Amino acid sequence: MALPARFADIKASIAASYPDFEANAIQSWGEILQELNEVAKVIKTDSVDYVPQVNFTDLHKLSPEGVEKIKRRGTVVIKDIVPDEQAAKWKDELKEFVKINPDVDGLPRDDKQFFSLFWTKPQVQARSHPNVLAATAWLNNLYSAKSKDDASALEGVDLNVPLSYADRFRIRKPGVAWELHPPHVDGGGIERWEDSDSLYGRPGQATVFRTFQGWLALSETAPTQGTLKVFPDVLLSNAYCILRPFFTPTVPIESDSIYDGKNWKFDISAPDFPGIIPRDGGFIGPRPKPELHPNLRLEENMTSVPKVHPGDAVFWHCDVIHAVEEEHTGGGDSAVIYIPAVPLTPTNQEYVERQAATFLKGKCPPDMPQGLGEAEFVGVARLEDIISEAGKRAMGLVDSVA
Repeated sequence: MALPARFADIKASIAASYPDFEANAIQSWGEILQELNEVAKVIKTDSVDYVPQVNFTDLHKLSPEGVEKIKRRGTVVIKDIVPDEQAAKWKDELKEFVKINPDVDGLPRDDKQFFSLFWTKPQVQARSHPNVLAATAWLNNLYSAKSKDDASALEGVDLNVPLSYADRFRIRKPGVAWELHPPHVDGGGIERWEDSDSLYGRPGQATVFRTFQGWLALSETAPTQGTLKVFPDVLLSNAYCILRPFFTPTVPIESDSIYDGKNWKFDISAPDFPGIIPRDGGFIGPRPKPELHPNLRLEENMTSVPKVHPGDAVFWHCDVIHAVEEEHTGGGDSAVIYIPAVPLTPTNQEYVERQAATFLKGKCPPDMPQGLGEAEFVGVARLEDIISEAGKRAMGLVDSVA
């Protein structure tokens, strides 16, 4: 579907905003393509081992090199955040919840496995677990809360105070092909290039700042078993996607010479933004595809995360290209609760306070598609199911941790 003609003006405006934009973009484009060629060789050799792993109890012992690896690759597996037995129990309780509430909303419609539920007891308990909150606070602190201009602290921002963003869960069955989540990027759509104050307000579009998206495993899941796949270099992939709309190939996409920056030309004449797709009154994406983003070598570089056990978690930067494996060749459920890392900021605080009101009424969270809600379902969480004071603070239900 064609994008609006005014999108060509976005490119022209960006190009006019920077001195020597064309020359600098051409140089950067060539350098990025060369680095992508080199990184592809390493990813191919290391495979799943390219994704960093660390035990929860070792987070604060991690070397500076280990921290930088997580920042560059944009993805990390944090092991043993909660005990295996607790995570497995949550899975059993979720399965029981959807069994006794058959009208819950989920996909696929004829065999529900991805559930639009937010306030089950396991979800609320997992989000408020002290170790989960501590892990997300550690991730938040990979960012800086200082102003670029004067290095002063940003008002109302505290990276040590984690907030809870209610999201969904999946219990994926083995042997079922799944095309729900092809390669995509969560953080922003055309807003990446358009006016920084723009927000289209699509259903399901996050209005909070998440340092990392993530999920907590409730089952064992290994590569080929319906797990997450990532492009494990957030710096290169993001730089490539940002510059991609400004370049047009001069050779066939399928040719080997496409990997050389000399075979692309700077071109801002068309309104196309490869991978950006109109939807719901706004735009989703980027959704990288081999025919649109050949230099990413998605078929080779999209890497499955290492095997996880119940109680492990996977977190990925919101600019990481990620997908869910289409095939699940394992013998059991691939079950996860989606729990992102969210720091205290004025905007995030305002959101969790609105979200808290929906929790107390059993309604859908503000950012999510608005359905009937969960108030009438059996077994929905109540205030007493939040298992820590920090969890109540994270949900906007108390002002400070006791």
